[in-house]
Amino acid sequence: MSRLTSSVQFLKHFSTQSHLQDAGPMACVLRTRSVIRFKGPDTIKFLQGLVTNDVRRLDDPEPAGENNTISNMPVVTVPPLYAALLTPQGRFLYDFFLYRPPRSDKQLDGTGPNPGELEIYADVDRSVLDEILMTLKKYCLRSKVDIENMAEEFSCWQRFGGKNSLSTEKLEADSVGWGDTFNSSGVSASRGHKSGWHWDKDPRLDCLGDRGIFPSNTTPPLVEADEETDEEDFLLWRLEKGVAEGSMEISRGDGIPLEYNFAGLNAISFDEGCYVGEELIARTHHRGVIRKRLIPLRFLDNSGKGTISQWFLCHSRLTILVCLDNFSLLIQRWNKVAPGSEVNDKTSGKKVGTVTTALGSHGLGLLRLDEAFKDTGTLTIKGLEGIRVESIRPEWWPSEWFLGYQQVIEAS
Repeated sequence: MSRLTSSVQFLKHFSTQSHLQDAGPMACVLRTRSVIRFKGPDTIKFLQGLVTNDVRRLDDPEPAGENNTISNMPVVTVPPLYAALLTPQGRFLYDFFLYRPPRSDKQLDGTGPNPGELEIYADVDRSVLDEILMTLKKYCLRSKVDIENMAEEFSCWQRFGGKNSLSTEKLEADSVGWGDTFNSSGVSASRGHKSGWHWDKDPRLDCLGDRGIFPSNTTPPLVEADEETDEEDFLLWRLEKGVAEGSMEISRGDGIPLEYNFAGLNAISFDEGCYVGEELIARTHHRGVIRKRLIPLRFLDNSGKGTISQWFLCHSRLTILVCLDNFSLLIQRWNKVAPGSEVNDKTSGKKVGTVTTALGSHGLGLLRLDEAFKDTGTLTIKGLEGIRVESIRPEWWPSEWFLGYQQVIEAS
């Protein structure tokens, strides 16, 4: 029976449309992410000259209020930032979610801890953690910044799905809190660690939900046992929104951040000043033309169905059990749609782009805009018969990203 359970769980990733849209809020620990800490008086200055966003905002605390915590909480918080570290040539290396811990000891009149105690935590890609630490320390030089691996002490979490938002529930999450930042009579049973961590809005897009760093081996506030899910569900959620994350999904050393929509994901400040790789980003931005972008994809068969799994899921459990021995053979063809697969226009024979991420019938691809949305049913995977590719325009895209190519599409 365990074979059946695992197979059914696997099959859900191959449905034409994700059922996550209809699900309630879910949460998962992000095992592909890890945590590092920057500590020292030069922390802000060090990061400001290194990453693509304006890190000085982390040194500008917001008093508690309607957008952060309930009004009688004396916590001073700073919204997290999303940013990237680039090569000197302006190509992507690593992404960072940067957090400044809540400070209950920071007074609203500006008095508080010694600036030498300044700490910034970063949620980073676990698969390249050692490489990130080595690269950051290379840039340290004489800066008064200590960079530490905090993977054992903290974990990264995401809360997403359904109509998840940061209105009433966000206020509740902060009021539940993680520590002694307010009157203990207001602390619920889900009180965790006295470091003060809480959920924050994902700094990229509202539709991605909430993100946070929490002490390891604990469950964050507002996460019930039946809400906790696998990280693959969040990957599927991101694929449908057209958002890549980490060095496995964004080409390290080669990817151009603007093509991966970093400007729309609030990862780039064009007023920040100099940082590593800034020249290419500024030049491309001011030129105003991005010919390729990361786009959500669906892989369909000739009938327009998303997967072979629909046939399975329409039949009885017995049918699935009978077919399990042949299951791996049946999915082999679909699994060939993998990162690096070439997307072609079957009419012109031209290459339109490349698949960057794939999970079942969903994926992401870096495609030429003038070809990606020109016509339906003409995109295919090179070398794979019977699979066509549907490109989807995300709802969150600014209109100017798309309008500039409509004339080209209509004239074709």
